Amino acid sequence: MKRTALGALVTITMAGCASFESYEITHDFKPPEQDSTAQPDWITQLDQESIDLALGPPFDLVPEFDYQPGHYSSTVPDYPMDIWQRLREGFQLEAENNSRIEQQKQLFKGRNSYFNALARRAEPYLYYILDEIEERDMPTEVVALAVVESAFQPFAYSHGRAAGVWQFIPSTGRIFGLEMNYWYDGRRDIVASTEAALDYLDRLAETFDGDWLLAMAAYNAGQGNVRAAQQRARAAGKEPSYWNLQLPSETMAYVPRILAIRDIIQEPEEYQVSLPPITNEQRIRIVEADHQIDLALAAEWADISIDRLYLLNPGYNRWATAPEGPHRLVLPKEEADRLEAELAKMDRDELVEWRRHEVSSGETLSHIARQYNINVDLIQEINGLHDHSLRTGDTLYVPVSSRPPSEYSLSAANRLRALQQRNRAGERREHIVQPGETLWDISRSYNVSVRQLASWNGMAPGDTLRPNQKLVVWVDGEAIQAGADSPSQRKQTITYTVRRGDSLARIAQRFNVRVSDIKRTNDIAEGSYLQPGQRLRIEVDVTQQGANL
Repeated sequence: MKRTALGALVTITMAGCASFESYEITHDFKPPEQDSTAQPDWITQLDQESIDLALGPPFDLVPEFDYQPGHYSSTVPDYPMDIWQRLREGFQLEAENNSRIEQQKQLFKGRNSYFNALARRAEPYLYYILDEIEERDMPTEVVALAVVESAFQPFAYSHGRAAGVWQFIPSTGRIFGLEMNYWYDGRRDIVASTEAALDYLDRLAETFDGDWLLAMAAYNAGQGNVRAAQQRARAAGKEPSYWNLQLPSETMAYVPRILAIRDIIQEPEEYQVSLPPITNEQRIRIVEADHQIDLALAAEWADISIDRLYLLNPGYNRWATAPEGPHRLVLPKEEADRLEAELAKMDRDELVEWRRHEVSSGETLSHIARQYNINVDLIQEINGLHDHSLRTGDTLYVPVSSRPPSEYSLSAANRLRALQQRNRAGERREHIVQPGETLWDISRSYNVSVRQLASWNGMAPGDTLRPNQKLVVWVDGEAIQAGADSPSQRKQTITYTVRRGDSLARIAQRFNVRVSDIKRTNDIAEGSYLQPGQRLRIEVDVTQQGANL
């Protein structure tokens, strides 16, 4: 087996994603001229989103292993068992003398804070991922994909709906066997997503006849876009290699950034970077439980904090593993040994706590499932039910969490709560989603961008909203003050007659007001429906109405 390497570990993320066709194919795209002295934004800009992802939460919760922060030194220490040297020994892609790579390298020159933070975040997984790459005899520079895609942030979620270290979008994740459900998202599972990403890259490399630059470009832009770009290059009389292709601007920076990181790993002192020494040994082990297991109980038995358990197992959305699996847990080796010893003593019914539920008059399986945050199918399976029929007084057994919900600190619900409570500029407001509302509707009501609104609430701009979903909106303080100081004549109360097909959301959008304001002014109860001919009083800002008034 050829000894290869992990390629490029730590850097600032780009908003890439693994997709088959994540971009619409266009034939009129014009790339920047390579010999131009002007540097376009996609080369020079380190956007705030990238910085936040690289250094943001849950950095402080990352498990402490044998990690040591790096500080620049003009001499490179010799660590024969350091994983960086293992990486260097495995680099396979040809070195390129290209201005686009050089421009990317300058962005990282002396940025030890990024390398320190990212090394700490990635350290638990490096040896494992490297082993998987070596098994396939792949050029280990491709691991830089995880760096560029996510900065090794296990809970990364992009505006393009890509999730996890390898940033799979849902459709591509499913193609490569990643499960996504209420309990579990395989895109964030380090084990499952690494296998899927390497499968995908293997397929792309085969598609492009072993050209790994084209394979990496296709991982970002989609295979169809790369093929179309090759056709355009041939039509222009050029060789259809990566450096001659007209691709989306993100991809124009994506591959050079990966190669820049490879070069910095190869000669860190040249770029005033000191890589934190990381021992070249396996630090984690996989424990297979036979059945659904409460994560708080698993943490207790392994003698590990629940935060660390979630960070090593970011695929689990809730308080337990998924009822139908997987039930594997990634743990530091000593904690894994401890958990396995405890599991050997346990019966299946001890892995989660159970509650007897007596069916009340009028209750349905759906009601009970919502009460306990579980699936109807699971209740049926556990209790041997073949249909939805229930009788008053029936006894059902349901699995319940052993701890209060707040103690499962990095569950999907608690991560969202922490994100929505994070302090930002402006005034914080809460918006309850009304039937039919979209992120675009709500963003217009508050004069913010859809992308801002989505990011404040852990969503992508294309995600679907649910009625009664709570969103947090941060409104510009200066805009609020300007509105408060404006003449009272700007505010008028009008009477609007409801028409057939109207909804509160449509009326609010038409007059640029909030649904909650209409409901409050007109004493409309939650769940009430509008009737044609019904008259509503609406307070509007006349300067924003155009032809509405």
